[in-house]
Amino acid sequence: MNVTPEEIPAVARLVHDLCGVELDESKAYLIDSRLGKMVDAAGCANFADFCRKTRDSLTLQSLITDAITTQETLFFRDRAPFEALKHKVLPDTIDSMEGTLAARKIRIWSAACSTGQEPYSIAMTLCDVIPDINTWDVQILATDISESSLIQASLGRYNEFDAQRGLTPEMRSKYFEKTPGGWRVTENIRYLVHFDCRNLLQPMTGLGPFDIIFCRNVAIYFDMETKRDLFIRLVDRLSPNGYLFVGSSECLNAIDPRFVAKHYCRSVYYQPKREPTFAMS
Repeated sequence: MNVTPEEIPAVARLVHDLCGVELDESKAYLIDSRLGKMVDAAGCANFADFCRKTRDSLTLQSLITDAITTQETLFFRDRAPFEALKHKVLPDTIDSMEGTLAARKIRIWSAACSTGQEPYSIAMTLCDVIPDINTWDVQILATDISESSLIQASLGRYNEFDAQRGLTPEMRSKYFEKTPGGWRVTENIRYLVHFDCRNLLQPMTGLGPFDIIFCRNVAIYFDMETKRDLFIRLVDRLSPNGYLFVGSSECLNAIDPRFVAKHYCRSVYYQPKREPTFAMS
């Protein structure tokens, strides 16, 4: 089934409402390739009928979200943010907590975590920085809109190809166990990560505050209004001295005056001063 030019606006509105991704006439090929067979499988005569049916079907909504959102990832993706995390952000965070009630307590959010490589990379970095991590109160929240991705992530199992992408043999030997056909993250790493299904477009009530938030390569698919709303709400989930990591191609300077880029280890991160509205947002 191929989408017609007249149907594209309805498909675009549906996809935007579900996951924030912007589509237009130039993305007709993507709509056809990712949703065309789904229209036929749903027994719909055309995309317009499919959009109407999807509005009343949570199952179809989930399938569309999985099909449209990009799940491409790997361990220590773009490596530079993890170098900044290891050598700058974590040491500074730990030092700032010295002598406070929050000492030896760290909260991190990996938003749009896909199949788990990012939060597990964060957990491995934490273990490298804090050898006695088991005596600390550490929680890494890993969320994604895709339930199927989260199921895979929570298992911590990766095939030989995925286990080689971004991991050195030393890291794989230290933090993984060999399994038939692949590798599994060790229990001490999996214990640090909690997975939850969340849509970043929906309210973030009950989340945070976090010392560090990773939200990388998600908003590049959003329009400016949706992007601005997302990052301002993320700031409200940060602790007063919290850190925000975004994708290497993303720039937040034009979104809000509070976003001033900081550079370390060829990485860019933000440490915005948020308004004191956390308890109310």
